[in-house]
Amino acid sequence: MKKAASRGRPTLAERADRYTLYQKAVQAPDPEVKFMQRTYRRLRGRAPTSFREDFCGTAHLATHWVKGGAERTAIGVDISAEPLDWGKEHVLGIAAPSVQRRMRLVQADVLSAEVPRVDVIGAFNYSYCCFKERSVLLRYFRAAHAGLKKDGLFMCDLFGGTEAIATQADERQCDGFRYVWDQAQYNPITHEAMNHIHFRFRDGSSLERAFTYDWRLWSIPEVRELLLEAGFRSTEVWWDPIDEEHYRKTEVEEQQATWLVYLVGVK
Repeated sequence: MKKAASRGRPTLAERADRYTLYQKAVQAPDPEVKFMQRTYRRLRGRAPTSFREDFCGTAHLATHWVKGGAERTAIGVDISAEPLDWGKEHVLGIAAPSVQRRMRLVQADVLSAEVPRVDVIGAFNYSYCCFKERSVLLRYFRAAHAGLKKDGLFMCDLFGGTEAIATQADERQCDGFRYVWDQAQYNPITHEAMNHIHFRFRDGSSLERAFTYDWRLWSIPEVRELLLEAGFRSTEVWWDPIDEEHYRKTEVEEQQATWLVYLVGVK
C-alpha cells in the first residue's frame, strides 16, 4: 500500500517500484553465486554450470549466475506471474542476448515443476518457509532431490536467534529510502510468523507492506533431518560469523540474538 505525504505532485512512494527497492535492499546475488560455486567445486572437484532458482521471483539471482560464465545456464521457477513478468522486462530483458538465450523462466509450482535436472538448486531468502507443514516441506525437498543431477547440490538459507521471534521492526538506511523489516506476529506454539517489508522515503511517504511473508520459522535440525529423509546423503551448515568475510562450516555455535546460515544438501 502506497501512503502519500501530501497532495500535489506524485510522492517518492508513488513513483517507486517495489521490486527495484527489494533488489537494492535485500538481494546480494554476487556472494550467493560465489558460495554456490565454491561449495560445489570443493565437494565435486569441478565447476557447476547449471542452476535452478526456486521461488525465483524476478530471477535476479539466476540471471546473475548466467552472467558469470559463457558455459552457465539457469532456470527460474516461481508460481506467481507478476514477479516473473517484471523480471523478464527489467532483469533478463536488459541482459545481453547471450545471457537471455541461456535462461529459462517457468511459471510453475516448485512442488511439481517439470524442468531439466541441474547441478545446483537454490531456495534463498527463506522462501521455502512458506511451507508450514512437515509433509509439504518434505515433498518439496524430495522434488528438489529429484531435480538434481546425480552429483547435484541443494542450497538454501535460514535465519533465527532470540530476536528472530520477537515482534519488532528493524530499519536500515539504503540509497534514497529506508528499508523496514517488520516482525509483526509470532506464534510460539506453531512457529508461524507474519513479517512485512516497508519502504519509507525522505518526503514522508511510504510503501507499507510492500511485501508480506506468512511463514513457519523452521529450525536448523528440522531442515537437516528433512533433507536426509528426502534422500540427500549428507548435509552441511555454514554459519555467518558476521565479523568475517566468508561463512564457515560448523557443527557447534553459541546462541545469538540473530544468526544466518546456509544449509547444503549433498545428493
